[in-house]
Amino acid sequence: MALLQFRRPAPGTPGSPALARMLDGYSIEVMPRTAEMVEDFKALLPKGTRVYIAHIDGTPIADMVATASRLSRDGFQVMPHFPARSIPDAATLADWIARYQDAAGITEGLILAGGRAEPAGAFADSMQLLDTGLFDKAGFTHLHVAGHPEGSRDIDPAGGTAATDAALAWKQGFAEQTDARMAIATQFAFDMGPIAAWETRLRASGISLPIHLGIAGPAKLQTLIKFAIACGVGPSLKVLQKRAMDVTKLVLPYTPDEVLRDLADYQVRTPDSLITQVHLFPLGGIKTAATWAAEQTASAAGTKAKRG
Repeated sequence: MALLQFRRPAPGTPGSPALARMLDGYSIEVMPRTAEMVEDFKALLPKGTRVYIAHIDGTPIADMVATASRLSRDGFQVMPHFPARSIPDAATLADWIARYQDAAGITEGLILAGGRAEPAGAFADSMQLLDTGLFDKAGFTHLHVAGHPEGSRDIDPAGGTAATDAALAWKQGFAEQTDARMAIATQFAFDMGPIAAWETRLRASGISLPIHLGIAGPAKLQTLIKFAIACGVGPSLKVLQKRAMDVTKLVLPYTPDEVLRDLADYQVRTPDSLITQVHLFPLGGIKTAATWAAEQTASAAGTKAKRG
């Protein structure tokens, strides 16, 4: 009879099985300089976690390859960024692929335009990189592309969605030609409303690529606002601005519990949703994000045990 009186936690609260499900199989992002600060990734991340390596313009390829090699040796799925505007020509792309494969056996990549304003050479967007055929020739098994739930001023300067939608339609067609498994990894957002509207529009337009939804990990509010503005986060920035006006919350670190709760609710209401997993942006630090994720999973396991 006691079981009948148990009050199930809300989907996004600590100890919630629903929140833990959203984090199951999450991926995370690092940069070479932040990876250097981590003594032991195996003590932080679940075995086999997919780790993206962000390639900030100007980062030497040798540093990227060294980070990939370290993470691969530690047993993680490694997915380096390939930013089109930072790659001058096809020969350089082939060289990068060869280096990653020789040092770390890499067969996964996030193919994106990159944050550079002007192309370094022949490539201006991810489609041109994919169209070289070099990833297929090298036997890549997973190719991810960028998604922008709140639009991208780099792609659609006027604030519309025509160019981003056309790019995803092209990539959907490419996915039907390549042997690699493709997915969309998105920019982070703080409000499920714009995300749901974008995901619904993609399905209606015939896009069927799985979506790995970008979520900002725990961080100071000021840090998140800075990154959100720099990365062009749109309407959901209001969530942070509203929080900043609340003195009781201003000094508390942000955690993504609320947006994950809303994601869990959305997944229940939308059984054909393309969103298959979460990708954590550790804006407050890798250790902070990984520890928070582990705590959610552990709390949910404890709650489930008590219910049983």
